[in-house]
Amino acid sequence: MTEKGSEPVIALLGNPNSGKSSLFNYLTGLRQEVSNFPGVTVDIKRGHLKLSDGNQAMVVDFPGTYSLYPNSSDEKIVVKLLLHPSDAMFPDLVVYVADVTQLERHMLLATQIRDLGIPMIFVNNMVDLLEDNGDSLNTAKIQAYLGVPVIGVSVRNHIRLDQLHHLINKTLSDSTQPSSSLYTLSDSEAFVASRIQKRLGLTNQYMAKVIAHHSSWLTWLQPKEKQFITDVTERAAFNNLHLQVQETMDRYDRFTSVVRSAITHLGNGKATITDKLDRWITHRIIGPALFFLVMMFVFQSIFNWAEYPMELIEAFFAETSAFTTAHMPAGWFTDLLVNGLFAGLGGVLVFIPQIAILFFLISLLEESGYMSRVVFMFDSIMQRFGMNGRSMVSLISSGACAIPAIMATRTITNYRERLITILVSPLISCSARLPVYAVLVGFVVPEGYWMNVFDYRGLALMALYLLGIVGALFSAFVAKQLLRTDGPSFLMMELPNYQAPIWKNVFLVVREKVISFILSAGKIIVIISVVLWFLASYGPGSDISSAEGRALETAAKQQLGQEATDHLVASAKIEASYIGILGKAFEPAIAPLGFDWKIGIAILTSFAAREVFVGTMATIYSVGSESDEKTIREKMAAEIRPQTGKPLYDRATAASLLVFYVFAMQCMSTLAVTRKETGSWKWPLIQFVYMSLLAYAGAFAAFRLLVEA
Repeated sequence: MTEKGSEPVIALLGNPNSGKSSLFNYLTGLRQEVSNFPGVTVDIKRGHLKLSDGNQAMVVDFPGTYSLYPNSSDEKIVVKLLLHPSDAMFPDLVVYVADVTQLERHMLLATQIRDLGIPMIFVNNMVDLLEDNGDSLNTAKIQAYLGVPVIGVSVRNHIRLDQLHHLINKTLSDSTQPSSSLYTLSDSEAFVASRIQKRLGLTNQYMAKVIAHHSSWLTWLQPKEKQFITDVTERAAFNNLHLQVQETMDRYDRFTSVVRSAITHLGNGKATITDKLDRWITHRIIGPALFFLVMMFVFQSIFNWAEYPMELIEAFFAETSAFTTAHMPAGWFTDLLVNGLFAGLGGVLVFIPQIAILFFLISLLEESGYMSRVVFMFDSIMQRFGMNGRSMVSLISSGACAIPAIMATRTITNYRERLITILVSPLISCSARLPVYAVLVGFVVPEGYWMNVFDYRGLALMALYLLGIVGALFSAFVAKQLLRTDGPSFLMMELPNYQAPIWKNVFLVVREKVISFILSAGKIIVIISVVLWFLASYGPGSDISSAEGRALETAAKQQLGQEATDHLVASAKIEASYIGILGKAFEPAIAPLGFDWKIGIAILTSFAAREVFVGTMATIYSVGSESDEKTIREKMAAEIRPQTGKPLYDRATAASLLVFYVFAMQCMSTLAVTRKETGSWKWPLIQFVYMSLLAYAGAFAAFRLLVEA
């Protein structure tokens, strides 16, 4: 744990779906970053808020938490931080965000934080929805009960956000701590808490009580301190679970009447718009059918909307390569720029429009509240495959990236269901696979429209995602039979109201994901492109020059044209290079799948990250090529299989390669996160082996079926 700094820290806390992240985006704007808690893989967002005195405060958006008695890893990390005042991210002020339409449930954590003695502002969010239902809130009653500033806002419609900003400034400048507790400790709790408080040097007795409840997982305690707490709790016959339940019920008994008296219901219990929509959207038959149509729209949009900007990016890199070749002296450095860096980066960055469109549409679905309905609808189906409805959060998140998807499994309390979800999440096609799919689908599916509406390529892309889903469900079902369990878990979640997206949130999500894609993929591609360029440009002794001479002789004998001669020379030179030697050694293992040694090299390099496949192919096909104006897709389309003289990327090979990338575990970062989340190398090893076998078998079957068709 790092020590406190001079910059004040504002913590945004609250239950999931309370609007914390929307308020964070409003307060910080573009001045934000995503990072991890020290030593763990829990994502948090940090940003900066400019204060009225000209200084800045750090704003931290913490994971959603239900109480100080946590059930998930995310909640444990948050509570641990709140009980460690010397930590750098310990808040000087808590801005507690509550959904005013579900106020009673949100009061539990708020009263617990209040009793920790941390200055707090209680924010009732979504007051516009309350008023739309014909209800009203008396904030004075809530404020009198909590003893902290209370304000009603709507982040979505910017209602009273300026007043909230002023209130934050005022509260930060007032160093007065809350002086009274809303919860009275029992005799046994007071006995234990007073001794722990003295032993650990804490300033708050309720803080000591929470530590007594959870000393087993508070890793920052020294072994002798843990032993002391164990001894003192045993002497007091301290029943942790019983006291947790008792305190929770006592708190509800105290604040329920306050909340009910503070909200005046004038809506006469009429059905809301959300209730009316849910009758259709969560219907057992109509709901899944609607979800299928929504996903079809998403995949159609990825191809249709991205086509023009992708062509512009391809043209930019082609023109840049041609300009560089024409205006820089010939030599190894120019060759490195054109055939190494430009080819590798251009081959991947061309897919930025598709990545942006994917995250734009997914963000719209999340902002509207639709994704929560998806979790609810598919809970019973997930149970049949050894998972639960919360697993859908991870599986859907895998459509972006498997790493946060695996981290999201911390909300699953059942160990077997969580482990199965971790093992199968990478089978859902992520955004890193999208560049591979986009460049290969055209070799399998012709251009055109089905029923003059649906793009064939969009339908093929959806089929690839469905294939990954089928693979994930099949693997989960097998794992369910092999792994033991103590019993099924039960899904408990809140379905938020439907609401129009906050466009600023959508923009920030797309911006964050695109920049992350560019930086994470870009760094890897630059390194690999340089290495590949060297390996493809040089070889042992005079092998490359000898291969070039033999190719020229062959071209002269066959009276080939200039373009065919250039292609033959380029192929001969790269086969004689170091990378050609490596690829030829690997080729027998992948030949049954219809792959040649160049594809084999791309498969090997893409173990660093799947999207590197396209950059690798761009580099390999650019080295030795005389045409810098052609795109990577055009160069791959021109590739000929030497044995038959036919195109290498025919339907059978391209389909085989697509199936391979649907199933293959080609992401070292995902394996590392699996190791982190499971605490053992056993499970990432199992994950890698079973996914590789599935990829090989699937690719072999696809190739044989299409070759013989």
